[in-house]
Amino acid sequence: MAVKKDVLAAQNPIGNIIFDQLKKLSMRNILTCLLLSLSVYGITQDTSIQKKDLVSSAKLFDLSFSTQEIDTLYSDVIDNLANYKAMHSFSLPNSVPLSLWQSPVLPGMHFNEKQSPIHWKLDNTISLPANKKDLAFYSIEQLASLIKNKKITSLALTQFFIERIKKWGDTLQCVISIQENIAYEQAKKADKEIAHGKYRGLLHGIPYGLKDLFAVKGTKTTWGAAPYQNQLIDEDAFVYLKLKEAGAVLVAKFTLGALAMGDYWFGGRTKNPWNLNYGSSGSSAGSASATVAGLVPFAIGTETWGSIVSPSTTCGATGLRPTFGSISRSGAMALSYSLDKIGPICRSAADAAIVFNYIHGTDGKDGSAVKKPFNYDPARDIKKLKIAYAKNYFDKIKDTSRNEFKVLDVFKKLGVQLIPVNFPDSGVYNINIMDVVIGVECAAQFDAMTRLNIDDQLTRQTKYDWPNQFRTARFVPAVEYVNAQRHRYSLMQKVNEVIQKYDVIICPSRGDGNQSAITNLTGHPVVCLPTGFDKKLNLPTGISFVGNLYDEATLLSIANAFQGATHWNKLHPNLFK
Repeated sequence: MAVKKDVLAAQNPIGNIIFDQLKKLSMRNILTCLLLSLSVYGITQDTSIQKKDLVSSAKLFDLSFSTQEIDTLYSDVIDNLANYKAMHSFSLPNSVPLSLWQSPVLPGMHFNEKQSPIHWKLDNTISLPANKKDLAFYSIEQLASLIKNKKITSLALTQFFIERIKKWGDTLQCVISIQENIAYEQAKKADKEIAHGKYRGLLHGIPYGLKDLFAVKGTKTTWGAAPYQNQLIDEDAFVYLKLKEAGAVLVAKFTLGALAMGDYWFGGRTKNPWNLNYGSSGSSAGSASATVAGLVPFAIGTETWGSIVSPSTTCGATGLRPTFGSISRSGAMALSYSLDKIGPICRSAADAAIVFNYIHGTDGKDGSAVKKPFNYDPARDIKKLKIAYAKNYFDKIKDTSRNEFKVLDVFKKLGVQLIPVNFPDSGVYNINIMDVVIGVECAAQFDAMTRLNIDDQLTRQTKYDWPNQFRTARFVPAVEYVNAQRHRYSLMQKVNEVIQKYDVIICPSRGDGNQSAITNLTGHPVVCLPTGFDKKLNLPTGISFVGNLYDEATLLSIANAFQGATHWNKLHPNLFK
């Protein structure tokens, strides 16, 4: 991965030799060797730190030490600082993971390990639309039917979507790069294989886009951030390889807020296709905007905290944030190793099910990723399922005419006996675990950016943007980070006690209390889908369905049933029709 090396490490090859030797030593000797190596770099103990500084610093961490205690610990703190400087002398690329891997699985949990056949039913009567523009909003199943039955070639379909990207990409500010060479090569290969009777499945020949934090050999991977505009990573991300294996066609890499925050990137702000005066939200900004505008049939996004659900809700897409670890993250920019997740952004739950079917699993490079069955049944009888709604969250919505309540009415009309439950939102959940975990892990991934002031190059510099968040995280003690993770484990236990009793719990996507933070911390899957439009701004509204670990199949079956009874996901922005 082409990441800037620390100046000291670059100028002192001896340091790299020492680092190689460290890997061969016992843990007992590593600290000693690191301290000895300081002389190589001319690093000496920092005498500018005074004992009175430690007295003041302790207050930041809710601590108080006596004079004798300060006297005793002073030299150790100075030694630790020297150790930090030694570590700073070695480059740590973004791709280097933690040695500790997060898992959402608790002791005693058991999961179905048998994959059953999924019976996808293509409608062979699907034909090309009289108005070619309507092709932009065909579902994956409809496009697959056209390609499989040779009513359109993958090359023609690819050219159609690339033309739309060229026409509307700048308007939406949703495209970082158009991948024409890759696209036409993959489309021609798909047509050749299909002509010879080799049909790979429903994604064969279907164009799509990637959030530009996924590495693809021969392309720039910018992470949406100015310091990485020309970054080349000689790796193919797992999700890209899975889609390539399925025969899908990469046509573009889409915008993300700089380093996966919000919708502001180095080239501007990604727009909401329903109203260009508003942003698309983020950080999977371009993936949601482009999909809803019909620039691609689907796109791939990521979520650490809200980055699939928020832009999908804002733009009116159907977004699936799968169970943590359902899809290997190898080749993707790491922001938070215990929180990052990959998922599809589509225009329907049925499409999301198709895409997830082809991309879930692992390559063994991501220690948190697993391969679990996905036994999706689009015709599943949801009346036999236990569907609950978070009554305590709904009670916070004073306006009962809002679209969240209409969702409940739809399920009642479908014959579902909705069960009111109190979704976790009190007690231990009032501890802000998320800010500690996400702050520390993200700051660690971009440590050098803060220390070398590279963060000054980022587009946004407000209190709530990464530069300030990275700096703030430096004041979180390691002990508190570890204890936040222990509180997280307790949270996982308590949340699972509630969720495991039901197949799905319906939660508002906006003003949802702590659901978004909680389920990202516990790793439970969520699908969000459009439910209409806001009365004031006339922008899309949405709802979130929370499911059990690794049970995306049930989650998407319920979402599919809801969309079969409503029309919201079938509406498209007039500007792009």
